[in-house]
Amino acid sequence: MRAAIALAILIGTTATAFAGGGFEIVIPGRHGVPIIINGVDASYAVVEGDWGLGKGAQVQTKVYGGRYVDPVPNVGHYYPSAGLMPAYGRLEIQPPANRKLPRPAESYHQSWGAQSNPPPAQADVPFYPPPVIVAPQIDVPRREYRN
Repeated sequence: MRAAIALAILIGTTATAFAGGGFEIVIPGRHGVPIIINGVDASYAVVEGDWGLGKGAQVQTKVYGGRYVDPVPNVGHYYPSAGLMPAYGRLEIQPPANRKLPRPAESYHQSWGAQSNPPPAQADVPFYPPPVIVAPQIDVPRREYRN
C-alpha cells in the first residue's frame, strides 16, 4: 500500500514538471506597442518554444500568426543639396525684405548669486561674565652671567 502511494506521488509530481512546454498566446501590455520576437510582430499570436528566464537551453521559438516587421522602416529622406523640396514637413516661407518689422522686445535680465549668511552679532559683555583672575606681577632681579 505504501509503495502504491509513493508511486502515485512520484507520478503526480513529475507530470507537472512537463506542463511548461506548451504554447503561449501573446497579449501586449500596452495598446499600440508591438511585441517583436526574432523580427516578427507576435502581438495576439501563438508562440511555441522555450524562451524567457525559464528556458533551459537555446531553442528556436516558432510564432504562428505573426507578421514580419521591417527592421529599417522605409521613410523618405530629404537632402538639401539636391535643391528639391521635402515631401512632408512644414512649409518654410521666406518673408519679403521690405515688410513691416515688429517692435523690438523689452530687455530682460536675470541673475543669480550665492553667499554665506553673515555671522551673528556678538554682544560686547555677556549677561553673566566669568570671574576674572588677575595674576600678580613679581619683579625678580636678574643676574648677570659673566664668562
